[in-house]
Amino acid sequence: MPKLVKDGAIIENDWTLMAKPDGEPAEASVPEGKVIVPLKVWQAQKDTLKSRDSLGVWLDTDETADELGEEAREFPLVAVNFPAFADGRAFTTARMIRERYGFEGELRAVGYFLAEQANYLRRCGVNALDFGEDRQQHLEAAVEALNDFTEYYQSSVDQPLPLFRRRA
Repeated sequence: MPKLVKDGAIIENDWTLMAKPDGEPAEASVPEGKVIVPLKVWQAQKDTLKSRDSLGVWLDTDETADELGEEAREFPLVAVNFPAFADGRAFTTARMIRERYGFEGELRAVGYFLAEQANYLRRCGVNALDFGEDRQQHLEAAVEALNDFTEYYQSSVDQPLPLFRRRA
């Protein structure tokens, strides 16, 4: 079973990330078990899927936190996708889900991001890093990167007060 980094520890990944369907989202078959569905599938099949306890949703970079909105609180897991490590839109999406919509569950980064970005992802509210089955070698480096910095000037999800306020 593949692993991921969650809350600073390497653990088993018992969730399945469902790919975007080729056809209509309303006609996509959602497998049983712990599944993270694309936002469009959730929106199209909401009435049917609401009864499932073990369901998460993921947002792609062309989707905003506003499209999920307050519904984020209904899920145990929300994931944000990184199609490339240089695409930072998911950082903003993660922060908005935490701060604007009050999501308190697992916020997972999926896709192609770097282990060196782990600390910055945590500052935006991400507490789980899923590198995928083919990039498991990055897990240890991500855990180490979570401790790259011990103090920050700016406020963030994990430290709401800027440094000058904490020193006052």
